[in-house]
Amino acid sequence: MGYSKIEVVTSMNRLSSLKSALSKLGVSGMTVVQAIGCGVQKGTFEYEAEENEEMELLPKQIISLVVEDEKIEDVVETVKKELYTGHIGDGKIFIAPLSNVIRVRTGEEGSDALS
Repeated sequence: MGYSKIEVVTSMNRLSSLKSALSKLGVSGMTVVQAIGCGVQKGTFEYEAEENEEMELLPKQIISLVVEDEKIEDVVETVKKELYTGHIGDGKIFIAPLSNVIRVRTGEEGSDALS
């Protein structure tokens, strides 16, 4: 069984509904980090007439999850559904394979470390 790390970068106000939806899917944990950054729009707000020439860093959050590969599609679809507004700043999803997951306290590995 394989594992993947899913990182979601999105605006600051979307965590509560996303957390609830992922809990219903059986996601057992996540890490959330507050950050500043910008994407391809360089921090341009939707209502601004022109794109910024220089990057403007905006408040963001990075949500990290580790899931079994079989759950990736369901998790990604849930994230997309919960974050979608159709406006600039909905976010990005990054997925990377992991070779193992180890719980430090018990030494459990793989699925045992995730549940």
